[in-house]
Amino acid sequence: MLTRRFFAAFAALAVIAAANFASAETKLPAKDKFHLFLLVGQSNMAGRGKVEDEDKRPDPRVLALNKAGEWVPAVDPIHFDKGAAGVGLGKSFGLQIAEANPGITIGLIPCAVGGSPIDSWKPGEFYKPTNSHPWDDAIKRAKLAVEKGTLKGILWHQGESDSNAKLAPTYDAKLQDLVKRFRAELGSDVPFLVGQIGQFEDVPWDEYNRQVDQAHQNLSKHVVNAAYVSAAGLKHKGDKVHFDSASLREFGKRYAEAFTKLTK
Repeated sequence: MLTRRFFAAFAALAVIAAANFASAETKLPAKDKFHLFLLVGQSNMAGRGKVEDEDKRPDPRVLALNKAGEWVPAVDPIHFDKGAAGVGLGKSFGLQIAEANPGITIGLIPCAVGGSPIDSWKPGEFYKPTNSHPWDDAIKRAKLAVEKGTLKGILWHQGESDSNAKLAPTYDAKLQDLVKRFRAELGSDVPFLVGQIGQFEDVPWDEYNRQVDQAHQNLSKHVVNAAYVSAAGLKHKGDKVHFDSASLREFGKRYAEAFTKLTK
């Protein structure tokens, strides 16, 4: 008798739990009203800013695809590449785009991988520090996302790992190839936005930083529908590498402004 009562009670609890889970799931809009943006690059795209109260507040019109492939409210950190993931530029970008487009829900697809050089963003490449395949994982997640929404843009921030004598000279050609591969794989010439690497007052650039930055600035001369987003005046969080939280929120707004200008 006790056994039957136990299983009956367990079954009842399972039904309640399932109902609660279903009610907690994020309801998605129609596919054409769900605008998706792929977030790719290295740690400054993933975000290493300190998470504060404003970063924890969800907005019903800005969602993010979590590690498990589920759409959830975009609450920082939305990336999961490393334990150090924090505030990034994605959420502020999404909020700005949503505000400018009534009736549209924004879906962020976080795929940045901290420390990854551009050479790791190729099919089949394994990036040992995070035990991941940056390119393959991003394409897989992007294709999962577009089952529910419409891809509208790709946001790229990367280049710190390539700012050296060995890699900087070939960065320009590799970046152009990367854009072409993303567009070919995802079947769309959506806007491609590339952000400037940190130009901090107390961290002077060398010739290799300048070479990578020039490749970023020149991208729109070689591929259509591309834009460069300035990081002028933004600050690091004390480590001379990663933008602080306030700067990342501002950077996201700058990406949004660049996207709006490009699409107009």
